[in-house]
Amino acid sequence: MYLNYFGLNDNPFSIAPNPDYLYMSPRHKEALAHLTFGLRESGGFVMLTGEVGTGKTTVSRKLLQQLPDNTQVAMILNPTLSAIELLATVCDELGISYDPDKASLKYFTDKILSRLARNHQSGMNTVLLIDEAQHLMPEVLEQLRLLTNLETNREKLLKVVLIGQPELQQLLKRNELRQLAQRITARYHLLPLTAPEVGAYMSHRLNVAHGDISIFSPAAVRTVYRITAGIPRVINLIADRALTLSFTKQHAIVRKSVLLAAAEQILGEDVVAQRLQGQQKLWMGMVVIISVALGFALGRWYV
Repeated sequence: MYLNYFGLNDNPFSIAPNPDYLYMSPRHKEALAHLTFGLRESGGFVMLTGEVGTGKTTVSRKLLQQLPDNTQVAMILNPTLSAIELLATVCDELGISYDPDKASLKYFTDKILSRLARNHQSGMNTVLLIDEAQHLMPEVLEQLRLLTNLETNREKLLKVVLIGQPELQQLLKRNELRQLAQRITARYHLLPLTAPEVGAYMSHRLNVAHGDISIFSPAAVRTVYRITAGIPRVINLIADRALTLSFTKQHAIVRKSVLLAAAEQILGEDVVAQRLQGQQKLWMGMVVIISVALGFALGRWYV
């Protein structure tokens, strides 16, 4: 609706996990490097965790873009499955035909292991990526571990990428999953963006859409961090709504007042007020600490 008005050729703040819009902050670079390194190792699992909306799924899509052409990928986006349902889904993703009337854990496992062996013989790598992996049941995770038992003298024939919220870390600390936890060759926890990175993030996404950060006033950009705490998905939601409101009001740029109105529509007035108040208390606390430190230093100098 606002694209032509602001001279954009695409929605810069869509919440779809488009890797073309991935802003490679130092944390995102490290996350991608850890996953890439882990898949090159001999172990069976790599893991990426982070709070809701920090960009885990987008990083995983970027990872898939960088995989060699000789890689077959199976993706599971809804892991709330039983062990047998998960194996059937893996078969579907890998294009393995099966007879539903013969469905059993052994039947599906044999089918998958046969495909893994055939892929290896033909020079193909096989990767299984599971998003929202914190929802996996322990018995399902154990079944995944058993799938990675097929190996050569040098490497596992199936590499598994687990993407999930921090609860996944706690899940893997369970005693019955200690064998799987020991097979994770790379793990990374993705943190939110810092205050300077928020402006760079918004600028990057606008540039990809043939826009410019000058669409937002400097005060509006600063306010984005105060309200979102650097969570990319929340930034996208609020920035998109702010552009829509600015278009409706026929403003040339997104002002701070419009940005606040957009945030209240997305998060609610009480949440926005609470976050702004929290930031004010933080700044006041820092001022007090600096003042006390300066007073102490000056006092010692006069003495």
